[in-house]
Amino acid sequence: MKRFWKVAQAVPAGEGWGLQLDERPLRTPGRALLVVPSEALGQAIAREWATAEGTIKPRAMPLTGLANAAIDRVDPDHAAFAAGLAEYALGDLICYRAEGPDTLAARQRESWNALLGWARRRYDIDFVTTTGLVHVAQPQATVDRLAHAVAELDPFHLAGLSPLVTIGGSLVAGLAVLEGALTPDQAWHAVSIDERWQIEKWGADAEAEVALANRRHDFMAAARFLELLD
Repeated sequence: MKRFWKVAQAVPAGEGWGLQLDERPLRTPGRALLVVPSEALGQAIAREWATAEGTIKPRAMPLTGLANAAIDRVDPDHAAFAAGLAEYALGDLICYRAEGPDTLAARQRESWNALLGWARRRYDIDFVTTTGLVHVAQPQATVDRLAHAVAELDPFHLAGLSPLVTIGGSLVAGLAVLEGALTPDQAWHAVSIDERWQIEKWGADAEAEVALANRRHDFMAAARFLELLD
């Protein structure tokens, strides 16, 4: 799609904020009205459309994409979407540690033990950690309580949480960002330890650096989406 509008704006719409292009309501790809729950998010989405030039690039409009996902993908089957995201509790990244080298293992322990400590206090749960990639079962109470925490979220918070979890591989880190226990930068530092270690050890690889930068961009966009909801 190429830009055809002159003015993009967020306007009150019931209990939320709707988006308009030249006073015409903006709709999701599923043809639902694009209405978001907070003014801050509505204004930020309007700025994405107001600053778009030429051919529209969806990657340059991450907040719009996440709002579309909340409405078109999450809301129609809230329980199934939440259950799929909660499955990350079964094999959270921060429970699987490197045997070596010592420097990498130490970085993981320092960062990931702090995250697990927060989750233990917050949800009154425990975790099983291991070295290597062989799956270890987590206590059922841990899985159930984290699943309950996810299931309680509304579609917009679920849509914002989803990229944090799927990009980082850690439900715990995603929930820590959602609840303000970690800044987005702190969470990204935690979930990208392995990749950054590889670059540090073996040297920069242009393709790997671009891939990591793209992941960070999407991770930070999701964190901002959550911040704008509250």
